[in-house]
Amino acid sequence: MGHHTFDASRADKLERPEQRYRFLSAEELLWALDISSGDTVADLGSGTGFYTDVVATHAGDVYAIDVQEEMHDYYREKGVPQNVELVTSEVADLPFDAGTVDIAFSTMTYHEFASADALAEIRRTLDTEGRLVIVDWAATGTGDHGPPLDERFTAEAASTALRDSGFRLEHDAVRPETFVLIGTVE
Repeated sequence: MGHHTFDASRADKLERPEQRYRFLSAEELLWALDISSGDTVADLGSGTGFYTDVVATHAGDVYAIDVQEEMHDYYREKGVPQNVELVTSEVADLPFDAGTVDIAFSTMTYHEFASADALAEIRRTLDTEGRLVIVDWAATGTGDHGPPLDERFTAEAASTALRDSGFRLEHDAVRPETFVLIGTVE
């Protein structure tokens, strides 16, 4: 795991669309994921399921992966869509067979698990044409939102880590507070 793990006692804060969509809209996420109705999707750091719910309406099976069981408890209380399975796991140790996930994504959680081991594990679980989408807080941001600046990565560093782990970078964008990377398995 990386530096910062979101405090589960503040989970309500993750359910505020006016804040969350400021940094990543549902439409932008769906565009980046390019989901088909039968795709198996893994949300890496799903938290309360805020973005998982958006994805679930467009995908086949969805895995909501989080290291904190308390986040899954919150999600259960909120209501988990029928096609979503809650998985308590580190990203570096996913409980899936090789090549069984079509798309993996991380929204504002890459800084929590960023490591060569985690990226290798993601790549292992992805299908041969698998897609990885990362949207995270940028080290070039102001630090007014999200984790402290010293716990963030630059888009360049994250892009290099993806390439080093066997992903071909299809898209990258740096915004004032966040970056978006789309990679596919090479």
